[in-house]
Amino acid sequence: MPKTGEPNPFGHTVKERIKLFIAYKGIGQARFEKAVGFSNGYINNLKKAPTAEKLQKILNTYPELNEKWLLSGEGNMLKDPANKTDTGQAAPTVPAIPLIPISAMAGFGKEAQTTLEYEGERYIIPAFKEAEFLIQVKGSSMYPNYSNGDIVACKKLPIDTFFQWNRVYVLDTEQGALIKRVKDSGKDDTLLIVSDNPDYEPFELHRKHIKSIALVVGVVHIE
Repeated sequence: MPKTGEPNPFGHTVKERIKLFIAYKGIGQARFEKAVGFSNGYINNLKKAPTAEKLQKILNTYPELNEKWLLSGEGNMLKDPANKTDTGQAAPTVPAIPLIPISAMAGFGKEAQTTLEYEGERYIIPAFKEAEFLIQVKGSSMYPNYSNGDIVACKKLPIDTFFQWNRVYVLDTEQGALIKRVKDSGKDDTLLIVSDNPDYEPFELHRKHIKSIALVVGVVHIE
């Protein structure tokens, strides 16, 4: 969760923070809208902050949500950091996942640094239990499945990993980090790197040019 006084790299609007809370709850946007009495698709169609009446409906339905964080992004997402269940018992601990710059991914391919040692923003998203770090999508090459500003949850893999064809990976290469779909090139020493956006041509990448690998295990759609 964001720490008080620290800049928030995403979640700049109430709409984005609502989506982060939905991801944290792991309930899906349609279920959230139904629970608070909103019409289907209301969140996606928000152009500005919800009215005071609608904000109150959210807070009444989810009393654990911190009103100050929802409105301004300051403080923690939840009022009670212990995150107690309806029975009053503390819920099982869920690790906070660090949000790292995509340029920092290379460090997590080395034994000298782990995600637990990274200093920066951390977020609790129970739906992404496998994830070791989060990265923000830049550009439109993976649109429409991954838009600019979305947050992808990643799991670090060994450099000699067995690729699952057509899955999305974050690859740290000599040309920089890439969020791309990986397919069989038909050759043992290269991979076919494919963008979801048809405007971007597929290309082959030699395996020896890959410095570290992470599998994308989930996404929080922000825009």
